[in-house]
Amino acid sequence: MKRNLWRRKAILAAGLCLMIAAGLLSGCGAVGIEKDSGEKVRDLEFTVIGDQDVPQELQELINEKKAEAFKLTYTNDQGLYIVNGYGQQQSGGYSIAVKELYLTDNSIVFDTELLGPEKGEDVGNEPSYPYIVVQTEYLEEPVIFQ
Repeated sequence: MKRNLWRRKAILAAGLCLMIAAGLLSGCGAVGIEKDSGEKVRDLEFTVIGDQDVPQELQELINEKKAEAFKLTYTNDQGLYIVNGYGQQQSGGYSIAVKELYLTDNSIVFDTELLGPEKGEDVGNEPSYPYIVVQTEYLEEPVIFQ
């Protein structure tokens, strides 16, 4: 009698463990993960920030990284700053255009383009380190640089 009771408890315990394991495994990978369609939800308003308006801590990071191409984000109580640097160029005269800045379901897309000097423009012989800093509303989504 005791043996049958022990056997029943063992079978019930094993069945319970299998049910719990099956429940956990079926939910793996689906909890809290949403797929981003990549479609634009809305454009984001932004301001291109000049060197004098860049927060000091961010400016220090830019100065450390500017010799090579870099991408970074920075937040403070003023909002989200998105930076795209193109590294050392042979001369001056470069500019950067913001092609798009928009929000998708799960990310922020930032697309810029480096524009070279105009033909005939006096650009000097000194290297330059073009980068752009834009400020937008604070959002927690990750930034995708294109």
